[in-house]
Amino acid sequence: MLQVSHIREHSEEIIKLLAIRNIDAKPMIDDVLNFDEERRQLQTMLDTTKAEMNAISKEIGSLFKSGQAEKANALKSKTSELKETIKTVEQELNEKAEALNNVLYKIPNVPNPIVPNGNSDEDNLETLRDGEIPSLHDGALPHWELAKKYDIIDFELGNKIAGAGFPVYKGKGARLQRALITYFLDKNTEVGYTEYQLPHLVNEASGFGTGQLPDKEGQMYHVTEDNLYLIPTAEVPGTNIFRDVILSESELPIGITGYTPCFRREAGSYGAHVRGLNRLHQFDKVEIIRVEHPSKSYKALDNMVSHVQDILKELKLPYRILRLCGGDLTFASALTYDFEVFSAAQERWLEVSSVSNFETYQSNRLKLRFKNSDGKNELAHTLNGSSLALPRILASILENYQTENGIKIPEALIPYTGFDIID
Repeated sequence: MLQVSHIREHSEEIIKLLAIRNIDAKPMIDDVLNFDEERRQLQTMLDTTKAEMNAISKEIGSLFKSGQAEKANALKSKTSELKETIKTVEQELNEKAEALNNVLYKIPNVPNPIVPNGNSDEDNLETLRDGEIPSLHDGALPHWELAKKYDIIDFELGNKIAGAGFPVYKGKGARLQRALITYFLDKNTEVGYTEYQLPHLVNEASGFGTGQLPDKEGQMYHVTEDNLYLIPTAEVPGTNIFRDVILSESELPIGITGYTPCFRREAGSYGAHVRGLNRLHQFDKVEIIRVEHPSKSYKALDNMVSHVQDILKELKLPYRILRLCGGDLTFASALTYDFEVFSAAQERWLEVSSVSNFETYQSNRLKLRFKNSDGKNELAHTLNGSSLALPRILASILENYQTENGIKIPEALIPYTGFDIID
């Protein structure tokens, strides 16, 4: 959520930058400024009225002490009027504050100036491409057929148990999945991230804190009786560790990592591009999360991007990095880089990671602050990234490493799987 003070001081710049998202933000910004001005006037009126009532109350006490009961009783009627005024103004102030917040909730984060203009993923800017795309043998199969051939993932059984988008991993498929989770966690902890095991359900305040609510409630599974939400990513419980926390500047930066299953109701349309592991309702992901000093968050973002690159290089998967355009940027992000791995059998790029800087957008909602060198509380910056999402990584390994005699295991994973081929 944007800070009102920042909107007051930079309204024209914010309107200009939000246009990168293809949003005409002027009406919303005008509403914020108007509601805020009215709220401030009401607050001044409330403070003035309370001060007047306190002064009269003290005067009444003095009059009673000095034996001037008649004058004191005469002033009591005035305090009754002031109490009614205070009650009315407080109600108007709450209504105005609620109206202001309702507008603020609808305004997405201001994109970084380097975010490209564009309307959809077709307008994202490719910043790097690396790795060799393999030449597959004749008769090479997409991963959903490989899964059936080698009996390592059962999509039909998952459909029987839960529905479409809930695969069942079996045998070497399950072991490869487990190996990837452990490998990703090890890679993250090696560079200083602290591992956490996090809840798989969160409350409404947590969903609000990271920006999933009220923006994405239709995509989240909701346990209505308990008003809890199944997490769409470990970002939500992981970042909410720091909700309502004031850190010392010396504690920054903070980096955490965690594995969780992730749940998303909106799994997309039908067709080959969402077959198999390409898009699921339940999937596994290892996340990295950072809390940073504002002056260092973009260097941290670059480091996170480099870290994901190193993992994909070690797995020897061909990948590219995209800087997301305004039309493809998520609601809370200021700048996002997507990683896509090339799937040789499908002959298409598959998104496997998003690495984002939210600047103060989440921390303002979370009330996540640190005490700076001047002793003042300042909002921290939050960042997160997939490191990595498993389904499409697994799909890419199955497809890119397939041979006529089986599916080879990337060398980096063999110590984790205990086998070097699926046959």
